[in-house]
Amino acid sequence: MMGLVFYDSVHGNTRQVAEAIAEQIKADGHQARIINLSSDSACTMQGDFMFIGSPTRYSTMTGHVKKFIKRLDQSIWGDKPICAFETYGPVEEGKVVASKTNEKWITSGASKKILDMLKDRGFNIRAPTLRLAVTGLKGPLASGQIEEAKKYTHEFIDSIGG
Repeated sequence: MMGLVFYDSVHGNTRQVAEAIAEQIKADGHQARIINLSSDSACTMQGDFMFIGSPTRYSTMTGHVKKFIKRLDQSIWGDKPICAFETYGPVEEGKVVASKTNEKWITSGASKKILDMLKDRGFNIRAPTLRLAVTGLKGPLASGQIEEAKKYTHEFIDSIGG
């Protein structure tokens, strides 16, 4: 299977998560490609599943991610599973909330907005989303967050028969 990991990153934290997701996809025996949406918005790329990630900026996703979702080709991606992930913060180290958040409990943030846009367009979204904490305004990621990203990715791949 081929997994695509689309992301935008302001301070590099979301990029680190995207790289960890792609690394886990490969560790599970599949192909992975990472696409930085601030420099490449290839909406017609084909794969078997997708991750879309953004930092939470002013309680929403970045403009690059929003533009990407608006252009995402329904004929290619309509029935394929799509996961949303975000980095958020700052949070105090040691006070990180659960990384996986069921859709009904998300009230704001990039992953909520990503899910809402995808759902409105009729895509096959996967909940729970992946929310990863950043300890400072610009980072770094809170301890254990990369491991959470890899665990989430592995569980997701298992759930789709990978």
